[in-house]
Amino acid sequence: MSKLTRKTLILAVIETVVGTDAVPTAALNSILARNCTYTPTVELASRDVMRPYLGNSEQLPAAIHGQLDFEIELAGAGVAGTAPAWGALIQACGFSETITAGDNVKYEPISDNLPTVTLYYYLDGLFHKLTSGRGTVAIDMTAKSIPVMKFKFTGLYSDVVDQAMPTGVDYSHFQKPLVVNKVNTPNWSFQGVSSPLQALSIDVANSVNYRNLVKQESVDITDRKPAGSATIQLDSVATKDWWAAVRDAITGPLTITHGKTAGNIVQIDGPAVQATNPAYSDQNGTAMLGLNLTFVPVTGNDEITITVK
Repeated sequence: MSKLTRKTLILAVIETVVGTDAVPTAALNSILARNCTYTPTVELASRDVMRPYLGNSEQLPAAIHGQLDFEIELAGAGVAGTAPAWGALIQACGFSETITAGDNVKYEPISDNLPTVTLYYYLDGLFHKLTSGRGTVAIDMTAKSIPVMKFKFTGLYSDVVDQAMPTGVDYSHFQKPLVVNKVNTPNWSFQGVSSPLQALSIDVANSVNYRNLVKQESVDITDRKPAGSATIQLDSVATKDWWAAVRDAITGPLTITHGKTAGNIVQIDGPAVQATNPAYSDQNGTAMLGLNLTFVPVTGNDEITITVK
């Protein structure tokens, strides 16, 4: 019987013990995702034996892990000071979670004791499980589009089995997103100016490595190099001398706020962001400026902060 790609479900929950199945449930841990892709990766060791005739040798499996990629819509939690539905996911991308009840939830990068998640992926009767899941995330905010978070997770592989989709799926903890535009995205500035923004992308760019050694199998985040790009409306040198900023390797604050009402506001801040590689483009006859972005820490573990309020 054929399998239908639209009949997909992802569950995710933080692991109490790294590598131990935390048993996510459909009622509490369902992820409202799109563009889901599961990829098992097998590392092979070729026998390369010599024989009196030509032909292949078997390739023996040396290690196997899984990768699960998907997108979710960027939105708040519905109630200020409550963790959003994607909180567990971003923690497993190397972020801490600090909850101030009734006010906000902050996510800031960390370099030690990074959390892991258990991920369940159902594809129309096929069940895939990843433990020790760690990953990276990129955020895309383009004018007149739904903002999204693009996750890439790597985890320890379990055999795929036939298993019915769980019942009781609950997506109520996911809020309806707002399209990026002037009304819904009220605050944006970079290095002191607020030039009209057409697109902003931010990639946490974690180095995620699967390791399989004698007595150890793990998924580790070994580095991060947050970067991105912005496309803004081109303005005069008097407004902002981007060419000098690029030439002199100037860093400055970047901030963007998306959302209008408490409980569904997401703010992203970088205290020291450098612009590089300026490039002109055209948007319906208006000159635009593209800039590559590099997010630099100031005191450490502070190069990007995501606040849900």
